[in-house]
Amino acid sequence: MIQVAGLSQTFKARTGTVEALRNINLEIANGEFLAVIGRSGCGKSTLLRLIAGLLRPSVGGVLLAGEQVTRPRRDVAMVFQRPALLPWRTVLDNVLLPIEIFRLKRSEHQDHAMRLLAMTGLTAFANRLPHELSGGMQQRVSLCRALIQRPKVMLMDEPFSALDALTREELAVELQRIHMELGTTVVFVTHSIQEAVLLADRVAVLSARPGRLRRLVDVDIPRPRSFGHNAHLEQVATVSAELHQLLLHNDEPQQHTPEPRPPRTRTRRGVLT
Repeated sequence: MIQVAGLSQTFKARTGTVEALRNINLEIANGEFLAVIGRSGCGKSTLLRLIAGLLRPSVGGVLLAGEQVTRPRRDVAMVFQRPALLPWRTVLDNVLLPIEIFRLKRSEHQDHAMRLLAMTGLTAFANRLPHELSGGMQQRVSLCRALIQRPKVMLMDEPFSALDALTREELAVELQRIHMELGTTVVFVTHSIQEAVLLADRVAVLSARPGRLRRLVDVDIPRPRSFGHNAHLEQVATVSAELHQLLLHNDEPQQHTPEPRPPRTRTRRGVLT
């Protein structure tokens, strides 16, 4: 689905050139959930914006379904740290905003919007304004807005970082359920090892600036997963410890081009534990 080939990115600054990313090679399979973690300033968000076509790479490139990414695409949606809802529009109207931007027929997408609101527990709030919702509910609306265009790829830049711990856990579990149901390819930037282990099929660990791919870690733990006590605590602890050690030590990253992981077979609906 996504190929990142020899990707490097530099920016001009007052003090000279800042190298954000260096020689990133990565393949992401169709339907895969890839988490990207690393220290602050290592280029995680820059990588996401390059995949989205919001930045032009200094070296290398990104292919999506075999096509070079040179600009934003309709089949790629992005979710940011803040929901950025329009305060004068209702929840339903905010979800349908991309449909209006792309000049599509609202009537053909309204039922889909209501299904997404139902999926995220927001049906009763369809006609509410954003200021009437909690932060977690607003981020759910943002997620529905990203999904309304039925994207092939969803890019998420620390979407839960501004939320309290309990809401953050609830939304992470909700995102896992939605991904299991829809099978959208997701690239998810986070600082949280816990979130990465809960959500990801693989975790890409970036080195400190300039960001280089240190290692790809498989998260081979059955789904659905949970933050609480479950039958897979030992596996969760093992993967978490490996990621923790990788983030603590800044050794040289691996140099070979990693192979894409085939997507898992997913159930239509999962029962959360």
